[in-house]
Amino acid sequence: MKNRFVIENSFFGKYQNLVRKKMIPYQRKVLDDAVPGVEKSHAIENFRIAAGLSEGEHYGWVFQDSDLGKWIEAASYSLMLEPDPELEADMDALIEIIGKAQMEDGYLDTYFIIGRQDKRWTNLQEAHELYCTGHMLEAAVAHYEATGKTSLLDIMEKNVEHIINTFGKDKKRGFPGHPEIELALVRLYKLTGKEKYLELVKYFVDERGTEPNFFEAESKERGWTVWRSNALDQKYTQNHAPVREQKDAVGHAVRAVYLYTGMAGVAMETGDKTLIDACHTLWKSITRKRMFVTGGIGSVDNGEAFSADYDLNNDTAYSESCAAIGLIFFAKKMLEMEKKSEYADVMERALYNTVLGGMSLDGKNFFYVNPLEVNPEYAGKVMNYLHVEPVRPSWFGCACCPPNIARMLTSLNRYVFDETEDTLYNHLFIGGELDLADGASLEVKTGYPYDGNIVYTFNGDYNRNLAVRIPDWSKSFRIELNGVEIKPEIVDGYAVIKAPFAAGDEVKLILDMTPRKIYPNVLIRDDEGAVAVQRGPFVYCLEGVDNDGELRNIRIPKNAEIKVLDFEPETLEGIVPLEVDGVRLTSSESLYSYDSRPTETAVKLRMIPYYAWANRGVNQMQVWTKEI
Repeated sequence: MKNRFVIENSFFGKYQNLVRKKMIPYQRKVLDDAVPGVEKSHAIENFRIAAGLSEGEHYGWVFQDSDLGKWIEAASYSLMLEPDPELEADMDALIEIIGKAQMEDGYLDTYFIIGRQDKRWTNLQEAHELYCTGHMLEAAVAHYEATGKTSLLDIMEKNVEHIINTFGKDKKRGFPGHPEIELALVRLYKLTGKEKYLELVKYFVDERGTEPNFFEAESKERGWTVWRSNALDQKYTQNHAPVREQKDAVGHAVRAVYLYTGMAGVAMETGDKTLIDACHTLWKSITRKRMFVTGGIGSVDNGEAFSADYDLNNDTAYSESCAAIGLIFFAKKMLEMEKKSEYADVMERALYNTVLGGMSLDGKNFFYVNPLEVNPEYAGKVMNYLHVEPVRPSWFGCACCPPNIARMLTSLNRYVFDETEDTLYNHLFIGGELDLADGASLEVKTGYPYDGNIVYTFNGDYNRNLAVRIPDWSKSFRIELNGVEIKPEIVDGYAVIKAPFAAGDEVKLILDMTPRKIYPNVLIRDDEGAVAVQRGPFVYCLEGVDNDGELRNIRIPKNAEIKVLDFEPETLEGIVPLEVDGVRLTSSESLYSYDSRPTETAVKLRMIPYYAWANRGVNQMQVWTKEI
């Protein structure tokens, strides 16, 4: 099944090729324990054991199955980009194993099938059964869309039927400790049109946060635990209030945005205004008070969680890669509900900075945590910094992020455009070709993200409006139709160029790529008196390798000139660096000095896009720099 939009842009085309040719094969080997020297996964072997094809014990996290689900999803999207008979056959073989592992009643979770069958569905708070179902269900939908085969879809529909027979108002009470199945069920409903799937996700959404506290009652009954989680900490699992009454984004950040994505999906399908309002409230909580400038979310290591408004600490930031991906999911669902540029602005910010920053340029090393400041003297060594890595590891025991990044990048085609009955909306500026509903097509050519020129050429007549996003970072813009400047109406951040369009018509959007200083809200204590720099979608950072190693004594004058340097194709696989007039402070060797101010030396500072840091060895990095 062909994607309606085919990416041909050199920037993301490069990334999609990297995922297809290197990341997916590499991750496949890791999941099968075939890469020496990296953290053992055992995910595929767990399924073989559950299927009776191997002997042994379950190995890994309680949610280890989900890594294989995400890999199959990423591989399915890869098939949509380019056919690969060998990859497809490999997936067929894996799906056959998954089918053999499934129990007769439809249950599917290797952690419990291998030696814990008496405990299944007794620990929804901790055991991630519904979470694993969600990821394998997403994989099943993607696999069907890519191949037309129902092999995995049949397995997962049987699994969901088992869940429907288990949970509900007149059955067993429950909902996921780790949301994911909610957004997956919405996808299954949209694919099949079967109302029972929408009813199940509505039940999970509506039951969450109701009294009595389900997780507390469950913990008293089950007599066993995975992590000794506190069932009374209801905010951690977004269980502290019914979802329509929740006012702040709280708890585990990935769980939160997966839940909110599911909520937005239900709201879109049902038109439930109370749920729509709840999504707006939670969106504002994240993006106006609890999001890093890089689009990362989740401030603290303790619980991988949100903390409090404006608590956006740079050097201990958690900012998990999966959380940024979940925020993109949430943003896209909000965009589908209402076309407002703020959702696409956040989607772009998270994508170009935290998601891309979560992987190395060679696609074989990954960040779980994405801080905005790193000192290798502290990172991974000093208490409070033990979660911070100065370079990307090759894999993790808890490996949720690498396959999540793979599925995000291979499915990126789905985030660029939305077509309604009267308007085509362009959310992300990526070159390629789009098949249009009226039988025409649209060619997009651009040097973005390095320059701000985007050219849309219609091949065939098209009778719908074209709405292009005007990013929040672009101070000015120009739009031309067939070489003549026009002044279209701006509606909710989109410039709407009115239909009809004839074959050969060309629309050109010219964005202002002048670097801009970003100033933080005065309530963000960690950024007091500091400034960040952004050009286009990229937040920039200082890296020690470019700036004589030490960054802590660097300052940027308030009137500093920011110079855009030429594109450097050989540096970090192609970047546009910036040069900034700076000051280096020097003090005496004393820890404290009476009456002696630091001396100032003028320096030229070199800045690179944040996503590209930590690809040149161990060194310091910082996004926010004090002004002087």
